[in-house]
Amino acid sequence: MRKLLYKSFLLIAICFIYSCTEPYALQSDTFENVLVVEATITNELKKQEIKLSRTYPLEESGSKIEKGATVYIVDNNGNRYDFQENNDSYISNTIFQAQPNKTYELHIQTSDGKTYVSNREKLTSVSPITEISKEIIIKDNTKGVQLGVKSFDPTNSSKYYRFEYEETYKIIAPKWVPIKAFRTSLTTYELSPRISEAKVCYGFKKSNSIIQLATNTLLEDRVNLPIRFIDSKDYIIGNRYSILIKQYVQNLEAYTYYRTLSQLSQNQNILSQNQPGFLSGNIRCENNTKEKVAGFFEIASVSEKRIFFNFSDLFPNDEPKYIVNCSDDAPNIKYQFCFEPPRVNPHCKGREFLAGLEDKKIAYHSETTLDPVTDLKLITAYDIKCGDCSSFASNIKPAFWID
Repeated sequence: MRKLLYKSFLLIAICFIYSCTEPYALQSDTFENVLVVEATITNELKKQEIKLSRTYPLEESGSKIEKGATVYIVDNNGNRYDFQENNDSYISNTIFQAQPNKTYELHIQTSDGKTYVSNREKLTSVSPITEISKEIIIKDNTKGVQLGVKSFDPTNSSKYYRFEYEETYKIIAPKWVPIKAFRTSLTTYELSPRISEAKVCYGFKKSNSIIQLATNTLLEDRVNLPIRFIDSKDYIIGNRYSILIKQYVQNLEAYTYYRTLSQLSQNQNILSQNQPGFLSGNIRCENNTKEKVAGFFEIASVSEKRIFFNFSDLFPNDEPKYIVNCSDDAPNIKYQFCFEPPRVNPHCKGREFLAGLEDKKIAYHSETTLDPVTDLKLITAYDIKCGDCSSFASNIKPAFWID
């Protein structure tokens, strides 16, 4: 969400900078330093999290975390929930959950003495996820699995929804061997047993877009929404895959804010006549009512559900794909271990092999002796991703993972 807030705000500046067709190096002559607030408090009993940052000029990259702020929430009974700075977030000192029939107000005091306060918000209705569906379909001439979410509120009081998902997937390096090679000099290497896990790893991705649904025009408050389509050739489902879907019930104001934010972030035509303005949320600066504040303080009920499946469960007749080509006919996997100049012996690849080890671009697999007198070897080494999955994923098994 933070990137979307930045993008919608910076689009305004871009619209004015691009007033001609000549190429122009984008600079922020009229840059405004705006506080960005990400705050969704839920009915989960946990330590709640709030993120504070600042917008940054067009010529820079990366968010600027707001440090040294005092952050707390007050409910209508006078209970105060303090938040402590923790890395890039502010985490509540104690576990708590949003309660029905209570209102909550966010307070922020930044290190420069400015104070910010939100509107009073209350918890939305609860609507549990009933099912995560999966279906094999053809989409845009591509075979894959369509994952969706279903829920139903018989009271017909939820109506506005926002969704997030987290993907976790098992990776098995197809060319892993228990031996690792490392360079010892300009012309030598050694083999040693692998110490760390490199065969089985786990990848992780979060949704990075705003996914919403409104049921206010339907006869029933029923959700049946496609969430994620995955190509059958995508390596993330090549072994075992899991998705956790979170469903937030929003009020109309929060739904409208997120919907508008999504529309602004998707506006790629900066020369459009429909130029975006600043999107105000429900947070204001008490010292200066004209100061812009980006973000929204939301109190939302949340429901989540997780499923697992194997590639063979869905595509029993297909061959799973891997992130790179690890077949035996992949290019540049054979290295003749000699060091004669190319004009003398163009097959000598000792330098390339040792450089690949040092740069962590290749993983040793096996070797054969070409000449017992000179001890000349032919070494097989694959792309490092083929033999060491920890080169691009975590080798720590998640606590929730079920094989």
